[in-house]
Amino acid sequence: MVDINAKYEKLVLSIEKIAPFTPQIGLVLGSGLGDFAKNINIIKSIETSSLPGYPKSTVEGHRGFIHFAEYKDKKLLLFQGRIHFYEGYSLSKCVLPAHIIYKLGCKYLILTNAAGGINPEFEPGDLMLITSFNAILLKKELADFIGIPTSEEKNRSYDLPSKQVNEKIRHAALEEKIFLREGVYFFSKGPSYETPAEIKMAARSGADAVGMSTVHEAIYAAIKEIKVGVISCITNHAAGIKSVKLSHQDVIDTAEKVKTKFERLIKRSIQEL
Repeated sequence: MVDINAKYEKLVLSIEKIAPFTPQIGLVLGSGLGDFAKNINIIKSIETSSLPGYPKSTVEGHRGFIHFAEYKDKKLLLFQGRIHFYEGYSLSKCVLPAHIIYKLGCKYLILTNAAGGINPEFEPGDLMLITSFNAILLKKELADFIGIPTSEEKNRSYDLPSKQVNEKIRHAALEEKIFLREGVYFFSKGPSYETPAEIKMAARSGADAVGMSTVHEAIYAAIKEIKVGVISCITNHAAGIKSVKLSHQDVIDTAEKVKTKFERLIKRSIQEL
């Protein structure tokens, strides 16, 4: 078990010292979705490379900034970039944004990601509200990492994603007249894209989309009693769904095309919370 409080105490304190306010809502922006940060009122920005022990983001579309920002009357803690398993980082590093969000006092967390569409009805550019996760590849590691001591606590059911937050996001989509898919997100460790056979397996388990992030952050935050909602941008068809070669550039390009729609949904969701 890793004592994440002790490991990142200095890092968290360094943020707390310069924090202009106590944030209410945390946001983590996924691949290609970081431009959202340009269009809200940023009060204070921190380059993550300046923080002691903060992992360097190595993925295109993840810039490596933490912003204290305001939108309407809501105070936000915004992560422009995230930390992935496939970059070679440990679980304690991958959940660091969620840990900081918890330590700084956020009550809500909106996670976003780029995902491959498994459901044949989904098309690149669709937005999907996550209703459940398939995290079977991660559960033991999370339990060991967090140090859950008893079988009763290991079997505890968490409100994840938060029913309250999902209802707010649904209402936001209706208000903005945005067509919002809903579905199950299948977690894959990466670093390579999944094979067609692996996608068939995920589809048989009920998955609608697949990605290599988000689940560990969401579970960690839920355990800390933060209400979590997650929105995926379907940036490509998963392997074997269409006869198209997958590339990270396609992920970035599709996210760029839908960024205005995405921004409207996130802004309205923030207002609803």
